[in-house]
Amino acid sequence: MLVVEDIHTYYGERYVLQGISMQVQTGEVVAVLGRNGIGKTTIINSIIGFRPPRRGKIVLDGIDITYLRPYQTSRLGVGLVAQGRPIFPTLTTRENIMLPSRDTKNGIWTLERVLQTFPILLERLDHMGWQLSGGEQQISGIARALMTNPGLLLLDEPSDGLAPLIVAEIRHIIRDLRDQGISVLLIEQNIPLALQVADRVYVVSKGLIVFNGPPVDLRNNEEVMKRYLGV
Repeated sequence: MLVVEDIHTYYGERYVLQGISMQVQTGEVVAVLGRNGIGKTTIINSIIGFRPPRRGKIVLDGIDITYLRPYQTSRLGVGLVAQGRPIFPTLTTRENIMLPSRDTKNGIWTLERVLQTFPILLERLDHMGWQLSGGEQQISGIARALMTNPGLLLLDEPSDGLAPLIVAEIRHIIRDLRDQGISVLLIEQNIPLALQVADRVYVVSKGLIVFNGPPVDLRNNEEVMKRYLGV
């Protein structure tokens, strides 16, 4: 589904990603872990097109998307749930969810299906975005991304600042999406959550990948856990 090949990404002259390579298979959840400020969000920004790499290649389902604009990448089947629960506060929940929807012949995500998947939103459809709790805002953001009918979903810190019960709901949502064949690239600080839902894990430090493998191998690697994740 996704191949990131030796990308080098800068912010001005700041060298952030220094040769990142990774893959996400169809129907696979891949987690990216690491301390704050080491380039995790920049990986997503490079994939979606907010911050294209200066060198390297990004291929989505056989199509080179390295230098496409974000809307072009989205139209090819990439959904984004950015960090910070980015919904429009002056739109209703219904309007937020429906905003990116489009008519596609093979589109399976409709408002009805979203509400079946996220019944917590059913009674909040007419509430304004600012009236929702943090968890409801995050789930609304995921619902909105699904309305684009993506094959690949990019999730940037979806559990940030949420109560444990909502984090458990996010865990269930990610597993359910994987079971439905949607590939997920998860950027996360919540290590237990990531290890519970991911099929494979990358650990990033200072713009480089320092670990790549299944969650069980990371749990058993005390050096990586302590040195790069502080666990």
